[in-house]
Amino acid sequence: MARIALYKDNYADSTVVSNLFIDEYMKDANDAQLKVYFYLLRMLNADQAISVSGIADKFNHTEKDVIRALKYWEKQQILDLDFDENKALVGIHLRDLSAQATPAPQHNVLLTSGPVQAQNTAGASVISAAVTQPVQTALPETVSAYTKPAYSLDQLREFKEREETSQLLFIAEAYIGKPLTPSEIKTILFFTDVLHFSDDLIDYLLQYCVERGKKDFKYIEKVAVNWAEEGITTPKQAQKFSTRYDKSVYSIMSSLGRNTAPTAKELEFINRWTREYGFSTDIILEACERSSLATDRHRFEYAEGILSSWKNAGIHHKADIQQADATYQKKKAAKPAPVASSNRFTQFAQNSYDFAALEKEILSN
Repeated sequence: MARIALYKDNYADSTVVSNLFIDEYMKDANDAQLKVYFYLLRMLNADQAISVSGIADKFNHTEKDVIRALKYWEKQQILDLDFDENKALVGIHLRDLSAQATPAPQHNVLLTSGPVQAQNTAGASVISAAVTQPVQTALPETVSAYTKPAYSLDQLREFKEREETSQLLFIAEAYIGKPLTPSEIKTILFFTDVLHFSDDLIDYLLQYCVERGKKDFKYIEKVAVNWAEEGITTPKQAQKFSTRYDKSVYSIMSSLGRNTAPTAKELEFINRWTREYGFSTDIILEACERSSLATDRHRFEYAEGILSSWKNAGIHHKADIQQADATYQKKKAAKPAPVASSNRFTQFAQNSYDFAALEKEILSN
């Protein structure tokens, strides 16, 4: 999923939470909603990019949980969500809650230690003009139809004694890397008993989560419920849904001139760039754009060559790319000019080629 610009109306060097938030909003919010809001406050002054997937990973939630929490706070009118023309989330605007409070002395509760700087209130008049509607009362979040029952020990024992269950539990333990606890076995029972997942779908579910570094059964359960709500019943449907939901995959595909779902080989490239190399989407898109300009064929291989070289060069941000380009141009300019020849057959305009790029293209054919 694309990186998101996070901004608000005033800034401080510490993480603070308004008394109005504690008094009016905190009591009706659930655990996920509070975590997301406090994390947004924390990241405002961290000078780091955020993403929905990053927030989900931070708290072992699904991306759908994060989106649901953001939309909840938008309904409460304490933040605004910015979307691009493709309806992708690109910005989060945290409103100044002091503009909604009654005129009274306000005090802030510090969430982190450190020196407190004065708030910048340069945008206060803009905020006052923007907040014109009364604050809505908190709406209860929709309760999922898929709630895990409180299984008894007899039910758990009966499940473990089923002939088809032993192989499923063995597979689960192989993915998780340890014997399953009774609570985790109950979760597997929930997948079969309530969600009606087949053994193949449970196998793919565990593989999907473990490949993303998630072995926590709370996270696995959230993903399973998400799939059930989407009507997913087969591994093929789950794979298609997971790929479709990750909009960054399609951004990369589009930048490389593809308008279809990625093939297994193309998805392997993308997963390597994001997981093994650890590049953010904006860096990958930069490499893809350069690949598209350089060649009409084997663009994935060309982008792989660029990103692999950037990884070896220790590039982590787009500013690093600019610096590497500048260094390359300096080295290129420092090379001595070729000596002019008196041979009349060499008196023509010389073309300037990027032989390294050409070599990569030739090798990829």
